[in-house]
Amino acid sequence: MAMIENRRRKSLIALTMVTPFVVTFSVFFLYPMLEMVRMSFTDAPLIGGGKWVGLDNYLKLFSDRLFTISLKNNAYFVALTVIPTTAIALLIALAISRLSGVRQTVVMSLFFLPYVLPVSVVTEIWAWMLDLQFGILQPVISLIAGKPVAVFKNPYWVMPMVAVVTIWWTNGFNVLLFIAGLRNIPAELYEAAALDGATTWQKFSRVTWPLLWPVTALVLTLQLILQLKIFDQIYLLSGGGPFNSSYVLLLKVYREAFQSNNGGYASAVATVLFVLIVVISVLQFQLLRIRRNA
Repeated sequence: MAMIENRRRKSLIALTMVTPFVVTFSVFFLYPMLEMVRMSFTDAPLIGGGKWVGLDNYLKLFSDRLFTISLKNNAYFVALTVIPTTAIALLIALAISRLSGVRQTVVMSLFFLPYVLPVSVVTEIWAWMLDLQFGILQPVISLIAGKPVAVFKNPYWVMPMVAVVTIWWTNGFNVLLFIAGLRNIPAELYEAAALDGATTWQKFSRVTWPLLWPVTALVLTLQLILQLKIFDQIYLLSGGGPFNSSYVLLLKVYREAFQSNNGGYASAVATVLFVLIVVISVLQFQLLRIRRNA
């Protein structure tokens, strides 16, 4: 009897601890998500009811040129950011791990500092540094292009430069993840490798990289999800231009919902993006796990 009462008490305590999360999750994520899916089958405005139109909104996507352009731009941005930011973060983490004491703390803080800045501050900093007339980075642009370039108004430069801004802004968190992974690798393994005469590259390829692969898979998956949801930097730096060369899916959702008041169609675009993120991130994570076990 006492055992049953103890079990009930533990269940009640567990339920009490879980309930706040379940309520918050249901109110702020599950219900909005279900409402978004429901609206995607209607012609509703952003606020208010609408009539059921079935799959019309989804069929409309196939003939929507802006949707196709935004889908391609999202894929392009993912290619520009996910693997490069992971590789850069790994190199920075390896360099920082060679430092010690105060120097390591200071350098780590410097790399993490941009991550705590709000996106509005980040975009203002880079808009100033890349300004066509007064930007301090325009000499570098001139060295590459042969002349100053208004990078956020140039269809060939805009997405790569937004990618640079994004990598600079978000990479501090990835660096911390890699440093945490490096600290979990036992020092004895490096000592054993050194006794066997392993070179620096062999230590990395045979010890560091295999043991760091779970963290690498995590960083790649997180970056894929984050970069598919790109919006803030695009909206503030280029507004989707020039000539829709930086027009992305969330920007289309924003304009359809808040500017054109097409809540149903915006919900359809958002639902497609949500499904893409879930499917692609799950597939990538599974492939990376297979690579780890291979």
